[in-house]
Amino acid sequence: MGAVIWGLLATGAAVAQQSGPSAVPGPLVPEPCYGSGWSDALRCYQVPVTGPQAGQGAELAVLVAPALNGGQQEPLYMLAGGPGQAASDLVRLLNPLHKINRERDVVFVDRRGAGLSDVFDCGVSDSPPSDLQRFAEIIAQCYAGASDRPVTLNSRQTVEDLEQVRKALGHEKISLWGGSWGTRTALLYQQWYPESLERLVLDGVAPIESKVFLTAQEAESALQQLQRDCAADPVCAEFGDWRAALDQMLASWDRARAVSFPDPFTGFPSEEPVEGWVLANAVRSALYDPAAAAQLPFAVDQAAKGNLMPMAGIVGLFAAMEGSMAMGLTFSVACAEEMSRISEAEIAADSAGTFLGRAFLQPFVRGCANWPVPPREYAPPEPRAHPVLLISGSADPITPPDYAERSLGYLENSQHLVVRGGGHINSARGCIPDLILEFLGGESSELEFGCVADIKRPPFMAAAFGPEFTPRQEADVAREDATGASVQEGGQP
Repeated sequence: MGAVIWGLLATGAAVAQQSGPSAVPGPLVPEPCYGSGWSDALRCYQVPVTGPQAGQGAELAVLVAPALNGGQQEPLYMLAGGPGQAASDLVRLLNPLHKINRERDVVFVDRRGAGLSDVFDCGVSDSPPSDLQRFAEIIAQCYAGASDRPVTLNSRQTVEDLEQVRKALGHEKISLWGGSWGTRTALLYQQWYPESLERLVLDGVAPIESKVFLTAQEAESALQQLQRDCAADPVCAEFGDWRAALDQMLASWDRARAVSFPDPFTGFPSEEPVEGWVLANAVRSALYDPAAAAQLPFAVDQAAKGNLMPMAGIVGLFAAMEGSMAMGLTFSVACAEEMSRISEAEIAADSAGTFLGRAFLQPFVRGCANWPVPPREYAPPEPRAHPVLLISGSADPITPPDYAERSLGYLENSQHLVVRGGGHINSARGCIPDLILEFLGGESSELEFGCVADIKRPPFMAAAFGPEFTPRQEADVAREDATGASVQEGGQP
């Protein structure tokens, strides 16, 4: 359930677990380690960092996939989302991006408070309660016992730490890949350290000045796109007005169904009641990933007929992501940098007429009331001329293409590709890894995006055993599998 509630702005790659690097005094000396989903050895460092933004001195866990051909190109640093996800969670992205790793190191820095860098999770990342009052109490207790740590964790600190890591590893210039909230970190790094930066790849853009936690209207738009695509599909159209059934289910969700909702792994009632706001967030989470979204019409249709197991399966799809958010870090950044500038009037306007309503913001409104960090604002962005590749999904429920089109006028040298029907984070899909490779290599000033049109929505689920394939759909699925598009990068913001 944690992944459903705390999907925020994470990139959605499966969590990588590796043997933890040990501290090494003196010059940085790597130790070998491995990441889940990637078979080659990585080089792991513990990099000491200090400075006015640091609070007490700290060490950051840094994982490096060394270039196969000696690293003639500048390294690519991978920035995770959240805020609260660890970059070490993104190791599996090396599979679709393996061509990039031929000529350049790929670097994963766990920001302070996340992953292997002294994680600050308040003890609830694995299983946050769905009772908002109990959750607010846990957050208050965590804050009270954390000394000054909540006020030292922020985006400025993360960028300063990243710059120290660059220097410690001896990299003259770097390029950045940012996913979701990681795009904001990348944009701030571009503002403060432009001379250290070569190029930017931003997937699921969260602009510096945008209030991305106001997501209900974006989620509604993504659901409406799913409706239209379903209506145009002969198999999915058979479910009729499943959207009305979804609205009715969310509006009439009661305590009896909350406590009887089946556990997706056992089929027995869940130990933690699944409240209505949690269910609405589960629907929103499914929209991050087109493969999960393709299951929604069937799951809703079955729920309307009294069978909640498919809907429980939607919840269970994201169970592997439950531990990916460091809750203390998430609230330190989100309360100071996002919630502090969102008004009640804006929340009301954003939630009006949507299936999500206030469900996404409820835990933040309650939690931030018990996490009193001072607001942090950043200066308006200044023009920057670095080459930037922007990647969006047309059905992204939190960072829509409009953010890249209208909110990034200060990027003077950007290109924007949009995946039709794409969810949240699309770097691993279809031909996009090859486009990223071409962009980073600088072979051409303008990329040709025609191949992106070949990326299709997965076929809709038709029954309990999956989709009903046509020969054309079978060919599409085979092609997507061959290019690595089945690696989920869209899911939990």
